[in-house]
Amino acid sequence: MKYVDEFRDPAKAKALISQINGLKEKLGIKDGAMPIQLMEFCGGHTHTIFRYGIEPMLPDWVEMIHGPGCPVCVLPMGRVDNCVELAERPEVIFTTFGDAMRVPGSKKSLLQAKADGADVRMTYSPMDALELAKRNPMREVIFFGLGFETTMPSTALTVIQAKNQGIKNFSLFCNHITTVPTIKAVLDSPDMRIDGFLAPGHVSMVVGERPFDFIADVYHKPIVITGFEPLDILQSIWMVLSQLAEKRCTVENQYARIVPPNGNPAALNAMAKVFELREFFEWRGLGSIDHSGVKMREEYQDFDAEVKFAVPLLKIADPKSCQCGEVVKGVLRPWECKIFGGACTPETPMGALMVSSEGACAAYYSFGDIPQLLAKREQQIKINIKDKSA
Repeated sequence: MKYVDEFRDPAKAKALISQINGLKEKLGIKDGAMPIQLMEFCGGHTHTIFRYGIEPMLPDWVEMIHGPGCPVCVLPMGRVDNCVELAERPEVIFTTFGDAMRVPGSKKSLLQAKADGADVRMTYSPMDALELAKRNPMREVIFFGLGFETTMPSTALTVIQAKNQGIKNFSLFCNHITTVPTIKAVLDSPDMRIDGFLAPGHVSMVVGERPFDFIADVYHKPIVITGFEPLDILQSIWMVLSQLAEKRCTVENQYARIVPPNGNPAALNAMAKVFELREFFEWRGLGSIDHSGVKMREEYQDFDAEVKFAVPLLKIADPKSCQCGEVVKGVLRPWECKIFGGACTPETPMGALMVSSEGACAAYYSFGDIPQLLAKREQQIKINIKDKSA
């Protein structure tokens, strides 16, 4: 297939749904049994699932669980507060991707800091921030680096260029995170009952297939590297279910048109040159995960905002009413959160999953039937109360 519309063909989607339904008997699914749970790790997949109405197409014995693969959504509140403090320094121009501007900190977001007078600017890439530093030699320009391995190479290459060009007023506030330890944390969760995974296609484009081998080899869960169009999602669901039906556990690459088996060597080399693993990194909803974040190597510390501005390590708990943590781990569906659609909406987000367009809560709110979801939540609350009193 060569064109985007071919990946959105209704006839092909119906054929894939038929193939999925045809696996029920082979899987030994009985009526009324617990559904098979598949987790799409990436927020981009979650967005596609809701935008194109994939979830209602699936049989009731397949349930999609929305994972922690939205880097904006898992940013802890303390790091947001660090951003605000940096941005409010009079000598600083603070630059960031747009979706990070609305993530709530304990007091305010970057967007609110901008409204209060801080020089916060939206950029489309770290290179935009570097150009800004060249044009403003009397100001300190900080780029808010965040994202999984997808965005890490461009940040690393920008830092390398800043060093090569001797640009002293550019620095990086590094909040890049890694995929594999995060999936491992989900797998190790005592609440976890995921049967298979859709692996993130963009991350895999950089790291390749091999980093996901442990999921099949150690945890015995099938996993399929997945593209971002509707037919990509449906084909990958069929591939995971086929592995389960055949009692296989392996890493398969549905997104082979983009993802090479060994990843992108140039990107991996740039990342290894600039970054090294942190001992631990704090995640919103998942807590501290060992070796799940990166920091800048010593030879690049002149461009490290944490070193240059002595950024403190802040640990701030989310509001008790917000249940983003349970949603990120797949324990709750977004609509089961008690403030979803009420106190927490995209206009007034209480949690990070409602801020980013890739967040599961924002996807449910934008594309779901809100009255129906809220009625479903009320019904579930009544069932829980009845069960407790029995």
